[in-house]
Amino acid sequence: MSFAIRMGVPEMECLWNDLQAKHLVGTASKAEERLYAKWGKAMRLLSENPCHPSLRTHDIEALTKRYGQKVWQSYLENRNSGAMRMWWVYGPDEGSITVIALDRHPESGKRGAYDRLGLSDLPPLRRPGDVRPPDGEGRS
Repeated sequence: MSFAIRMGVPEMECLWNDLQAKHLVGTASKAEERLYAKWGKAMRLLSENPCHPSLRTHDIEALTKRYGQKVWQSYLENRNSGAMRMWWVYGPDEGSITVIALDRHPESGKRGAYDRLGLSDLPPLRRPGDVRPPDGEGRS
């Protein structure tokens, strides 16, 4: 089963749209291009298989309690300081996944490590005529 990837509102939707626009017009910095490529690749893998081995997907109990539904964490990168992670939930539509946060990996050994993480809201249910982002966007 393939999942439609949606962005949480307003933060994730704004961040993705900004990165994508800068990429398309050639004004993205090197750091923004790297993030766009890694995040795009991770979302492609997530849409194909949320349990893809390179994503190292696992649930985060502290965020699940805070958000009111199971929150999952997946890797954008590994083995470097400040490795980026994305947090996501299933829904709001059947067959969709919504990215609700993107940030560096918190120091999970510290008390309240996930408290500072801002979580976006779920977007409204999909309306007729909504489309998925084109395949290949953000691939590295």
